[in-house]
Amino acid sequence: MDRREFIKKTAAAAATAAITTPAMAMLTNAGQTGLAGGEAEQAEGAARADGQAPKVLLVNGSPRRDGNTFCCLQEIETQLQKHGLRTEIVQIGTKPVRMCVNCGGCRRNNGAGCVFTDDLCAALTEKMKECDALVVGTPVYYGQPNGGILSLMQRLFFSAGHLVQNKPAAAVAVCRRGGATATLQTMNMMFEMMNMPVVTSQYWNIAYGAGKGEVKLDTEGMQTMRTLATNMAWLLEKIHAGGKTAPERDEQHVFMNFIR
Repeated sequence: MDRREFIKKTAAAAATAAITTPAMAMLTNAGQTGLAGGEAEQAEGAARADGQAPKVLLVNGSPRRDGNTFCCLQEIETQLQKHGLRTEIVQIGTKPVRMCVNCGGCRRNNGAGCVFTDDLCAALTEKMKECDALVVGTPVYYGQPNGGILSLMQRLFFSAGHLVQNKPAAAVAVCRRGGATATLQTMNMMFEMMNMPVVTSQYWNIAYGAGKGEVKLDTEGMQTMRTLATNMAWLLEKIHAGGKTAPERDEQHVFMNFIR
């Protein structure tokens, strides 16, 4: 073996060790803490006070009805149903979605929602009245969520925030190559302002794919979706196990502007 061949083989072996060693350490630690697949207990099935199983609303923020974002939501839905939960997937579709125009109408209608009722926002507002958790999926556009889904969520949360308060939520980002973490963070910012427990998974709620259905080839991404669903089912079971479904807060929200 000449020197050049020896260097190539040594470098390849070092690279393999550098990649596999941390990964194996993560898997070992996950197994020890019960986070690895197969270690977690299956949810026995949650029930609301009215006796019905909790319902999860999943919103497809992609204009493609059966694209990669939908594939991720479908994977989540199937797993949620295995845990006995009710589900519904809503498509944002290709019709225009209004942005918030700061008209103030929603402040004068006693929490009935956005005063513009000619797009999906009105329908989502009604659906959130009977849903106990929310999953929002979006494709990545220039490192950001789809503009339509952003406008939709902003209007829903601002005009009818009492309908989403304290309900578990999760965002899912689907991209070809990059920008998914920034997209995920943008979506989670809204949940965190509404006292919504953010449901996580074994990894960030991200999956990769460009062509239609390609995301199904992302085996870790699909597993991440199923783990997300299992975690949400577990959380809903605990929330609806009896007693109060939200913490009692003894302080009112205090608003403080930096410039007075």
